[in-house]
Amino acid sequence: MLRNTLRVALVVSVVAASIASMTPDCATGAKAAAAEKLWVVYEGCKDGIGAGKHIVLVAGDEEYRSEECLPQLGKILAKRHGFKCTVLFSITDGVIDPNNQKNIPGLKALKTADLMIIATRFRDLPDEQMKHVGDYIDAGKPVIGMRAALVAFWLKSSKTYERFCWKGKVWKGGFGKQILGQTWMGHHGRHGRQSTRGVLVPEAKDHPIVQGCTDIWGPTDVYVAPRRLPEGSTVLFKGQVIDGMKPTDRPAEGKKNNPMMSMAWTKTYKGANGRIGRAFMTTMGDAQDVANEGLRRMLVNAAYWCLGMEKDIPAKSNVDIVGQYKPSRFGFNKFKKGVKPSEHEMK
Repeated sequence: MLRNTLRVALVVSVVAASIASMTPDCATGAKAAAAEKLWVVYEGCKDGIGAGKHIVLVAGDEEYRSEECLPQLGKILAKRHGFKCTVLFSITDGVIDPNNQKNIPGLKALKTADLMIIATRFRDLPDEQMKHVGDYIDAGKPVIGMRAALVAFWLKSSKTYERFCWKGKVWKGGFGKQILGQTWMGHHGRHGRQSTRGVLVPEAKDHPIVQGCTDIWGPTDVYVAPRRLPEGSTVLFKGQVIDGMKPTDRPAEGKKNNPMMSMAWTKTYKGANGRIGRAFMTTMGDAQDVANEGLRRMLVNAAYWCLGMEKDIPAKSNVDIVGQYKPSRFGFNKFKKGVKPSEHEMK
C-alpha cells in the first residue's frame, strides 16, 4: 500500500514539474487559443480580388445592433471578395455585451489590418486597448465609419488618448470630427417614425463607390449634418427623410428635405507620420439598414475605395447575404443576450 502511494505521489510530482516547466510560449499559446473565442475570423476565398488584405470590423454600440450587421458584412467581404475579416465585439464573461463600454478584446488585430470598419458608440476603453486604435490612426490607415461611429469613443479618464473622445479638448469633435468628418449633432428625421432613402448627389454619379448602388433605404432616421463638411470631403449621397417606416412611404414634405442632409461621404485625414489616410462615413448602417442590397453594395465599394482598389470595383459588386440574416430592430437593451462570438462563425 505504501509503495503504491509513493508511486502515485511520484507521478503527480513529475506531472506538476512538467507543467511548471512549460515555456512562456506554450503558456501564451494556451491563453491565445482561449482568447480567440472572443472574436471571429473569416478567412477570405483564395480567388477573391481582396485576397491578401485584412479588414478588422469593430462592433460595440448599445442601440444599432452592430454586433449583428458587422459579422454579416465581414462574411460578405470574405466569401464574396476574398478579404480576410476579423470581427471584434464588446465582451463580458465570454459573451457579446453591447452595454459593456469598457472591453473590446482583440484590437491587437489592427496591427496587421489594411482597413478598419468601425461602428462603436461611446466606448470608454482602457489605454492598453486604445493603444491599438491610436497606433492605427497615427499610421494614417483607412477607416470606414458607420452610424454611431460619429461618437465612437467617450474616454472619461484617459489622458493618453483623450483626442479620440467626442467631448475631448484635444481634438475638436474627437475621432468622429477629425477622422470621419463630423461628430454627433442630433436626429434630423423623427427617430423610430421616419426612415431614410439615399439620394445620389448628381456631381458624384461617376464616383467608384456609387457604382450599382440603387434603391438605398433603411429604417434608421436621417442624422443632422453640416452643410459644409471639412475640406477634402466629397458627399456621395444625401439622406431623404421618409415619412414612415416602409420603403414605399412618401418623402416628408417641407423643410425636412429642403435641403437634405449628407448621408454618405468620403474624406481624407493625415496620420501622425504624415501619411494621408482615406475615410468613408455613412450615417446609415444599423443591422436592419444592412439588409438593404444597395447599402451593402455601397459599404463593399467603400472598402475597395479606402484600400486604393477602386479600379477593381465591378459595375455591380456581389453583396449577396451569406447564410441566414435576420437583423433585430434598433433600440436600447434589445440585443440578443448570451450570444458567443463563435455563434457568428461561417457555416
